[in-house]
Amino acid sequence: MDNDLPPLVDKYGDQLEIARIELTDPTVYKVYVAAIELFDVPPKRQGVPALYIGDTHLVGSDEIATELDGLIEKYLKQGGVDYPAVPGLDAIIGPKTQTEPSETKEAAPIYLAYFYQTGCNDCDRVKGDLDYVKNKYPHLIVEEFNVRDDATLSEWMGAQVGVPASRRLTAPTVFVGDDYLLEEDLEARTLDELLQAYTPAGAEKVWDNWEAKAEDAEQSIVGRFQSWGVLAVVFAGLVDGLNPCAFATLVFFVSYLSISGRKGTEILSVGAAFTFAVFLAYVLVGLGFYHVLDLAGDWLTTLGRWLYGLTAIFCLVLAVLSFVDYFKARRGEIGDMTLNLPHRLRMQINATIRKTRKSKTVVATAFVTGIVVSFLELACTGQVYLPTIIFVMSVPELKAQATFFLLLYNVLFVAPLAVVFVLAYYGTGAKQFSNFLQQRAATVKLGMSFLFLGLGGWLAYSLL
Repeated sequence: MDNDLPPLVDKYGDQLEIARIELTDPTVYKVYVAAIELFDVPPKRQGVPALYIGDTHLVGSDEIATELDGLIEKYLKQGGVDYPAVPGLDAIIGPKTQTEPSETKEAAPIYLAYFYQTGCNDCDRVKGDLDYVKNKYPHLIVEEFNVRDDATLSEWMGAQVGVPASRRLTAPTVFVGDDYLLEEDLEARTLDELLQAYTPAGAEKVWDNWEAKAEDAEQSIVGRFQSWGVLAVVFAGLVDGLNPCAFATLVFFVSYLSISGRKGTEILSVGAAFTFAVFLAYVLVGLGFYHVLDLAGDWLTTLGRWLYGLTAIFCLVLAVLSFVDYFKARRGEIGDMTLNLPHRLRMQINATIRKTRKSKTVVATAFVTGIVVSFLELACTGQVYLPTIIFVMSVPELKAQATFFLLLYNVLFVAPLAVVFVLAYYGTGAKQFSNFLQQRAATVKLGMSFLFLGLGGWLAYSLL
């Protein structure tokens, strides 16, 4: 608003007209939702600041600042373009029209149960959507529940409305009457449609006095737990362990040590510290430590976005440099690769590492980073397995089995990370393997480029 738009207004003068729309008013937010529907914006790209020009939707200050100028030039060459045909937009940017009479004043109350978990980006998005519908439907009453603390209630409500067992105990989820919306299906448009269906008749608070049937929900969770075999837990741990953020962060440490000339035990120590930190964090969560995350609140989400963003940028930079190295390797210029630092600079970095080796600074940093990354990833890994195991840990006769499954799950969860740093260890420490890589340097560099590009793209997509 202050840095990017004014220069464009100065540049294009009366050729450019920008309608700035504040979303605090429910009527205005209704138009925002209509724009989302018109442009078919997926949930991952919903948010503000958002800009609509022609047939293009931009979201986020970085994307708008980067692409808007080019779009203005494009549409000017085409003879200009009007505001998008968003229903209700003319009433906002033109003269005020008579306010539509409220259709909900006499409507019966609608009770909605909203299940969330700390650190979940989708939960933050849904929170904004709920604020919007609460303004639009004054008779809407929302009650919020942490899905880990209220796992039994979430299970019971999911069973009542037919949520598949494989998708229970997930967040974000809302329940209204006999209906539910969860995860990617839960957004402002679908919420609005659901609430319209219950207006003006209303929806009862179906979870009133549900405790009388809590035992059924407990048995349902326990029964699902007992239906798991060792192989199911192993498979779930391995799948959830394929975590781009954790991979990218570990790659950062390994790359830092490798390009600075460190090898062998340093890489082994850093990789082991990071992997053990991830394992320890998830074990602590399984033992109930997740309550501490609730105290972090929005701070945890903000930290996660910064970490994801910086790591994504780092991975994309490495992708470009690896691609440049691919062409150098094809020309036989192996000693002149970009990711090999100049000898003098490597010596300076080595001296710095030797000075800090006594304090184990790099290892300690890797351990702390592993803890932080784990807490940030809790919202998108083990969504059914971890809440179920956490709940069953409170059942005395099943605590031993649940503890075993928790440890097994987490061992398999960190297995992909262990493979990455062990390969890095042998790649820098085994002469035969190093010679093999040098002989196939071009292929290796091309593969690394695609790997870094995939990790960076995944993290960027997660941010959006």
